[in-house]
Amino acid sequence: MGIPVGVSACVMGQKVRFDGGHKRNLFVEEQLVEYFDFQPICPEVGIGLPVPRPTIRLLQRSDGEERLVATKDITKDYTDEMIIFSDKKISGLDNLCGYVVCAKSPTCGMERVKLYIENGNTVPGGSAGVYTRRLMETMPWLPVEEDGRLQDPFLRENFVFRVFTLNDFYQTMGGEPTRGKLINFHSRYKLVLMAHCPEAYKALGRMVADISNWDIDEFYHEYRLLFMEAIKNRANRRNNTNVLMHLQGYFKRYLDKEQKAELAEIIMDYRHGNMPLLAALTLINHHLRMHPDDYLKDQVFLNPYPQELKLRYAM
Repeated sequence: MGIPVGVSACVMGQKVRFDGGHKRNLFVEEQLVEYFDFQPICPEVGIGLPVPRPTIRLLQRSDGEERLVATKDITKDYTDEMIIFSDKKISGLDNLCGYVVCAKSPTCGMERVKLYIENGNTVPGGSAGVYTRRLMETMPWLPVEEDGRLQDPFLRENFVFRVFTLNDFYQTMGGEPTRGKLINFHSRYKLVLMAHCPEAYKALGRMVADISNWDIDEFYHEYRLLFMEAIKNRANRRNNTNVLMHLQGYFKRYLDKEQKAELAEIIMDYRHGNMPLLAALTLINHHLRMHPDDYLKDQVFLNPYPQELKLRYAM
C-alpha cells in the first residue's frame, strides 16, 4: 500500500476540467504512483458542476471579500457551496501525507491564482483557490505542491521528501504517540534539520529535551507543525556542506590520510558547485558500510527516499 496523497483529479488525467480536458502530470502518474496511493478529488465536480461547464473565477468585491463566481455572470456565486464541500471533504483527509494541486485553478491553485476585481482588472499577486486555501488552513503541516512547480527539480525533491517524512512520522507514532517514539523520530532527523533549518534544529532540540514537561498530545501536534514547517526550507549548499563535514568527523579515526583527503575534496567540490550532493553521499555511505555506526545508520539525511526516484541527481 502506497503513501496516501491527495491530488487534483485532472492532474491524474481525469477529464474533469471546464473544457472536458485534463492536466495529466507525467511525473505524478508515471513515477510517484509507484510509491503514492493517490486520492483524486475535483472540488468543482464535487459541488455538482457539470463537465464541460462555464468557467469560474475568483472575484474580490469592493469590501475586500473574495468570492467564487461564474466568469460571465457574477451573480452566480459558488463560494458557500465550495466552502461547505471543502470543509466536509477535508475533515476526512487526516491520513494524507501530501497533496498535489492544479496550478492557476480558482478552486485548487496554491498561489498566484488570478483574482479579479469588478472592473475586470486583476489584483497583483493573486490569491489561492478556495478549496486549497481551506486545505492549507486546516492542515498547515501537510506538504502541498502545484503540478507545474513539480517541474523544478529542487521543489520536486523537497515536496517528495516532505511526503516521505510525514509518512515516516505517522508510521513511527503508530497511532499512539509516546515520548520514546517522538525522541526516536527526532534523533533520526537531526541531520535533516541541520541541513534544512539550523534555527529549527536548535529550537526543536530544546523542545525535545523538555518533552517530559509537556502533555504528550500537545507536544505531538506542536512538534509536527514546527518540524514540517522547518523542512519546507530547501537545504542549501552551505547547510548541506556543514552536515557533510559533520559526517566526515565520524570517520576521522578510521580513514587513512588519502581517504580523508578524498572525502574532504569531494565535499568542497560539492560546496563550490562542481559535484552533486549525491557524489559526496555515495562516498560517505561507502565508508559507513566499511565502518558501521548505529547513529549514522539511522540518519534519514543519508537515505531519505528510494534512490529510484533519482531526486538528488540535480542537487
